[in-house]
Order: sequence, then C-alpha cells, then structure tokens
Amino acid sequence: YKKKYNLNYKSLMPSNIYGVGDNYDSDNSHFFPALIKKIHLAKINKLDKVVIWGTGKPRRELIYVDDVAKACTHFMNLNCKESLLNVGSGKDYPIKFYAKFIMKKLNFFPKIIYDTSKPDGTYKKLIDNSLSKKYKWQPSVSLDKGFEITYEDFIKRNKSQ
Repeated sequence: YKKKYNLNYKSLMPSNIYGVGDNYDSDNSHFFPALIKKIHLAKINKLDKVVIWGTGKPRRELIYVDDVAKACTHFMNLNCKESLLNVGSGKDYPIKFYAKFIMKKLNFFPKIIYDTSKPDGTYKKLIDNSLSKKYKWQPSVSLDKGFEITYEDFIKRNKSQ
C-alpha cells in the first residue's frame, strides 16, 4: 500500500515498554513490572529474599511508554522510505541488573534467589534502532526518571498492597 498508493504508512516496533498504567498481574505481566511488584511486596512484608524466574542472565532493553508515544508522533510527521522502524533505548542489561536497580531505588536489599526451574526466555532482546537515530529520534526518559514515575503510579494503583 505504501508503494502502490504512495501512502505514508509506518509500523514502529518498540522494545519492552514500561510505565504508567502498566500491568502488574502476578500471572501475566512482563518482567519489569513483575520485578517492581515482587520487590515492593518483599519490602513491605519485610522478607529477606526475592525469588526471580530463571538465571537473571537474559538481557532486556526497556523503553518508557511516553517515549513510544513521542516516537509515534515523530514518525507520523516524517516522510521516510522505510515502513518498519525499531524504537528503543539502544541499551540492554541482564534481568539481575534490573532487580538490583529496583532494590537500590527502594533502599531494600534482600537476597535474590534464582528459580532455575522457570524459563529464562529469549537470551537477548536488544533491537537495532539505527534507523530511528538516522531520523533524529531517540528516547528522552532515563531509566531513573521512568522508574520514579512508574513506581509512583504503581503505589497509587496498588494502595492495598
């Protein structure tokens, strides 16, 4: 359709999105909101350990939800020849890094138990965002800032926990 009718269609492929309004369900959330909830609950219940699925070694790339929205606007207003563009931070870290990051932010340092009976999933999910950079787009919300906003929203939405 893009070629045939000269339309400005694009599809954006984001990395792992997190942020305000995220899903924290224990059975079907993504890894980052699951870690936030697990570590938060361990802290308020004064637990000395947190169990994390797998080895903690698989690497994940995160992007804050508002950055995805900004990418949509940016590329909607841009006429580029490519119809598929990856949007992400361009940085990936092991899941154990994210667990320790959250613990540091919450000033809570339980022992991490890796449940290797659970799957690790895909080992690496870093996307190639070179096209997005070529078209002058990059995320603006740091992991620190994105986490602060996300955690504040988590607390508001989960007052009973």
